[in-house]
Amino acid sequence: MPTTVAFIPNLECEAFYFDMERRGIVLANMEPNEVAGALERGEVDAGPVSLLDIDRLTAPVSAISGFCVASVTRAPSSVLLTKVPIGELSGCAIALDEPDPTGLKLLQVLLAQKHGVSGTTFVGRDDEHDAVFLTGNRGLRGRRAVRGFPMRLDLGEDWVEWTGLPFVFSRWLVRDGMERQDSLVLQDALFVGQEDWMNNLYKSTGPRNDLLMLPREVLEYVQGMRFFMGVPEERAIEAFREKLALLGDTDQ
Repeated sequence: MPTTVAFIPNLECEAFYFDMERRGIVLANMEPNEVAGALERGEVDAGPVSLLDIDRLTAPVSAISGFCVASVTRAPSSVLLTKVPIGELSGCAIALDEPDPTGLKLLQVLLAQKHGVSGTTFVGRDDEHDAVFLTGNRGLRGRRAVRGFPMRLDLGEDWVEWTGLPFVFSRWLVRDGMERQDSLVLQDALFVGQEDWMNNLYKSTGPRNDLLMLPREVLEYVQGMRFFMGVPEERAIEAFREKLALLGDTDQ
């Protein structure tokens, strides 16, 4: 049977998939918050799992050569747009639209522990709200402004300013028991995809209308990301878990 991989249709993940279909790997389209469940049910063999979901997995899984999605400077795909200054959001409603679970918890940590905000509630986009939280390609399309919400907070930039560390949003995992040859093919596809996608990006001359981005903006965005785990990323995960423990189980 062919290898099936969770396909996250966001810019920060595009490079991973660049060389997969050519190798016969099947891509299953899903949102970041659906990958962990798909792995557990055996619907996919591998995929980028949101950091918050990794510890909750009950299926036996392994990391794939340290592949990850991390921001090192900015993360304009995880942005909070608000009507009022960040420090004045206590008691306000924040609208969500299928956010990445790790990005959402990062927002809660930053609001509570860095900005002293408390008592916020999370609502749907159709409900009355004072701010809106966008992730993935939705975040990129709304990265500058949404009508009526002139103030913005880039979560990656805010975290780096606060901690001096990158922020790891997800890590690539594979189900244990996968055939060794299939695992090696997948690993090679991830490596080759990174290189070939970036080379193709440098040659690109047209805008990304789906993201409202010029090629230069796409390149700048990708250059602010890191796709392999290193010592700074390990330290960042440890720091985030410590701050999660301080946050406790109480949602804002």
